Amino acid sequence: MTTEIWQLSESELLAESAAVSHQIQLLEARRIALVGEIDTRVSREKLGFPGPAGWLTSTTLLTPSKATKIVALARGLKNFPDIADAINTGSITVDHAALILTFAETPPKDLPQAGQDMARKAMITAATGPDARTDRIRAAITNLNDRFGGKTPPPENTDRNELFASKTLNGRLVLKGDFDAITGEKLLTALSPLTEPRPAADGTETLKIADDRSPARRRADAFGHILDQYLASSSRPTEGGERPHLNLHISLRDLTDLRDSADRADADDITDDENTRTADESDAGPTADRGAYRDMFGDGTTVGWLPWMGPLSRNTSRQLACDCVLTAIVMDEHGNPLNLARTARTVTAKQRKALIARDHTCAFPGCGKPASWTEAHHIWHWADGGPTDMNNLVLLCGFHHRLIHHSDWEVFIGTDNHPWFVPPATVDPYRKPRPSHARAGPHIA
Repeated sequence: MTTEIWQLSESELLAESAAVSHQIQLLEARRIALVGEIDTRVSREKLGFPGPAGWLTSTTLLTPSKATKIVALARGLKNFPDIADAINTGSITVDHAALILTFAETPPKDLPQAGQDMARKAMITAATGPDARTDRIRAAITNLNDRFGGKTPPPENTDRNELFASKTLNGRLVLKGDFDAITGEKLLTALSPLTEPRPAADGTETLKIADDRSPARRRADAFGHILDQYLASSSRPTEGGERPHLNLHISLRDLTDLRDSADRADADDITDDENTRTADESDAGPTADRGAYRDMFGDGTTVGWLPWMGPLSRNTSRQLACDCVLTAIVMDEHGNPLNLARTARTVTAKQRKALIARDHTCAFPGCGKPASWTEAHHIWHWADGGPTDMNNLVLLCGFHHRLIHHSDWEVFIGTDNHPWFVPPATVDPYRKPRPSHARAGPHIA
């Protein structure tokens, strides 16, 4: 019988924590080996995705970046058994294995094979045990790249350029970049005139009076200004048949509410709270639960919604709605655009906007590729007489568009006027329909 944690002595707490940590490392190594086998043996049709990363993300709590990292490790470790042995025995961590594997797969081009083997062995030794330090391994990699990386100095090597963009759990975007000297110079030159401290209203130049923004805040504001100028330019490239632009999805009711004064909104909120409280006190069981659910999730809708970043607050929605071009798309009570019939094969710009408002992303369960990367798929094929109507269209990314055409996966529009997907019997013997990606999760009955 497992001893309760509060009953453990200090020595037992330390010992068990260390033992559990070691077991986690071994389990992570086991997962990597299993994913490697899945990658080799399981078909794309059965996965429902181009590879194991998408399947992992859709069936576990792993983030896409973590799932991708696991698959990359599973594939790469097959070619480097020494790194695989170190991680399988729990001698090194997954993160250190990934760092060493990246070096092993892309070594400096002038480093001979004997030097690569020696360097890899030394890095595994440096990563082994509690004394392992990531900085020492990175320093060794940097030193080798600088000495054997060829004629291009590191500051001028564009092959090293990277830009990471990660959406956080609280709905913000974190950027991390690594650029060559020329690209860096372009960026800093573009930011420079926009990052100067703003003068005070009376024209004085005292910085404490004029602008209390930090340098990082000034750079962020400048970057936003550059994006505004780019999106306003007529020479930018197209995507999905249109030039990139900001889309805000908002219901007519919420847009109208946003135009009311703050005082009136506050008064309405107070009245609504009193009515809700009275109703909740009189109701019992499921009715009260539905009321609480509706208060929190709004029946699956939000005041504002952005295709890339998701929910948006009332105040920011108000700001965007004051300066934009409105495209009216009439929605039913299920958040589904009313049918926009069309007799031509291609989808109109307004139909595409309506599809994005309904499906949000690639609709295939667990995918969620951005809407700008999707295509409008005819459920009943156009060549077979299928119309280009909203109740015959669904947004799918390139891979899932091909999967629907060339496999036993099926898609139909349900009674809620949203797409539903039926897996083949090889995936689910009962062929239970699955809701579209944006519709997954709990809903009020």
